[in-house]
Amino acid sequence: MEYTRLGNTGLEVSRICLGMMSFGDASRGGHPWALPEDQARPIIEQALNAGITFFDTANVYSAGSSEEITGRALADFARREDVVLATKVHGRMRPGPNGAGLSRKAILAELDASLTRLGTDYVDLYQIHRWDPATPIEETLEALDSVVRSGKVRYLGASSMWAWQFSKALHLAGERGWHRFVSMQDHYNLLNREEEREMLPLCADQGIGVIPWSPLARGRLTRDWDEATSRSETDEFGKTLYNPGDATIVERVAAVAEARGVPRAQVALAWVMHNPVVTAPIVGVTKQHHLDDAVAAVDLRLTDDEVAQLEEPYTPHEVVGFR
Repeated sequence: MEYTRLGNTGLEVSRICLGMMSFGDASRGGHPWALPEDQARPIIEQALNAGITFFDTANVYSAGSSEEITGRALADFARREDVVLATKVHGRMRPGPNGAGLSRKAILAELDASLTRLGTDYVDLYQIHRWDPATPIEETLEALDSVVRSGKVRYLGASSMWAWQFSKALHLAGERGWHRFVSMQDHYNLLNREEEREMLPLCADQGIGVIPWSPLARGRLTRDWDEATSRSETDEFGKTLYNPGDATIVERVAAVAEARGVPRAQVALAWVMHNPVVTAPIVGVTKQHHLDDAVAAVDLRLTDDEVAQLEEPYTPHEVVGFR
C-alpha cells in the first residue's frame, strides 16, 4: 500500500479509501445489497491487513448502522491513532424540523450522534455530504469551525457541489479565519469526467485533497454493460448516473484489462489514480476479491497510449449526483 498527504495537510492516508456504505443493517432501512455486520467484519479486517488506513462512512448510511459496524470493527482490529476515520453530515436522520441539513443545530447534534455510533471521541475528517441551500453557508462554516476547535473533529471536508459553491466556501472560511475544507469527495470516473472542467482544477489550485466516490461507476466499469447485479437492480440513485452511450468506454476498459491480463476494476481504478489531483478513490467492497483488485490497482501504471484509449470515446455528460 502507498500513502500520501490529504491535499496540503500533514495528514497521511492510504491511496485506497474503503467506502463503508456497503455495510449496514437492512432491517433499519439500509440498502438491500449492504452486508450485515458478520459479513462486513472480515472485509474490514482484510483491508487493515492490506495497509488501508482510510475509512469513509456517513450518518445516513443504513440509518446509522454503517457507522456502528465501522466503529466496532475498527475498535477490535486497529488502534484508533492508526486509522483515518471519515464520516458525513447533511442527509435526513429523522422526520420533522432540524432532522437534516447543515444548520448549526443539526451539525452539532448529528456530530455527537455519529461519535456515539462510531464509539470514538473524535472524527478525523468530517464532511458536509451536500450543499444546503436552506442554510447560510456562513452558519455552516462557523459551526464546522467550532467542532474543530472543540477537538471533536480534526479536519473538514466537502462533497459534491458546484465549483462556484466550493470556491465561495473556501474564500469565506479564509476571510473569517475559520478552518477551511481540506478535501472534496466528488463523482469522478471514466464514465463521468465533468469534474475535470472546474472542480478538479480548483482543488489543484487550492491544495485540496480529492477522494472520488463511485470510481468504478457503481461497478459498471467492472462488467459487461448488460450484466446486472443485485445492487444495480435495486440502486435507484445509481440508475440516474449513467446512460447506454457509456457502453463504449466499458468496452475499452475490457480491452485494456485483457491486454494487461488484469481484472477490469484494476484498470478503472488505476485510471482514476493516474490523475495527480486524486488523493484516494473511495472503493465500495462486498466481496474480498473486490478489495484485492483495489489494492493491486495502486501498483498498476497505465501507459499514455492506454490512457488515451480509455479516454477517447468520452462525450460531455450532464452533471449528476447532487443537483
